[in-house]
Amino acid sequence: MKKIIIVLAVVCGVGLIPFYLSVQAEDQNMGAENIKIPAGSMPTVAFPHHLHQKELKDCNLCHDLFPKAPGSISDLKNQQKLQKKQVMNGKCIQCHKARNDAGKEAGPTECNKCHVRI
Repeated sequence: MKKIIIVLAVVCGVGLIPFYLSVQAEDQNMGAENIKIPAGSMPTVAFPHHLHQKELKDCNLCHDLFPKAPGSISDLKNQQKLQKKQVMNGKCIQCHKARNDAGKEAGPTECNKCHVRI
């Protein structure tokens, strides 16, 4: 009986290795630290990506609208799969306002605070 339990434990442990490695790989591939998001006629947004990852801890809070790939927001807007301001107004500002209302530290809620000419 002890041998069966040991064998099952080893098999389960070995079976979890690929999962563990994929989680580690995803943690290591966090994307760019800062991302410049083109904004049409408005100034480009300098987005502190790693700061948001650290604070929010759930990539899907933002990436339910667009994939984790460089240029995906611009690509989807060009394909008319994202509306103009859909990400900024629908995600960023709403999240910042909700965090402010909850008494948590949050980013700006006014357009000219993110769309800054540099």
